[in-house]
Amino acid sequence: INDSFCSFFEDGLYIRNMHIAEYSMGSFYNHEAKRDRQLLLTKRELKKLKEKGEERGFTIVPLRIFISARGFAKVEIALAQGKKDFDKRENIKERDVKRELDRVMKF
Repeated sequence: INDSFCSFFEDGLYIRNMHIAEYSMGSFYNHEAKRDRQLLLTKRELKKLKEKGEERGFTIVPLRIFISARGFAKVEIALAQGKKDFDKRENIKERDVKRELDRVMKF
């Protein structure tokens, strides 16, 4: 679920790049682990997400997966916005400081 995202293709919303492991006891009829899977949404939800998802800088991403006792899966999705350049630089500085502190504390 880490690298997965949702995109519109033809008439529906598909989740892409999400790994779902194959059934270990299955034969050669197993599914592909990283194939695209269509999400079932109402027309109103699809229209709303399509309008927001087409704006520059927004991406539809899955947050959590719920699996029922019957084997059905529900995916919680959200609109996400990428980081700005100054946020990225801030994270790099924090990471460098932490790495330096760990190096000093090690000796």
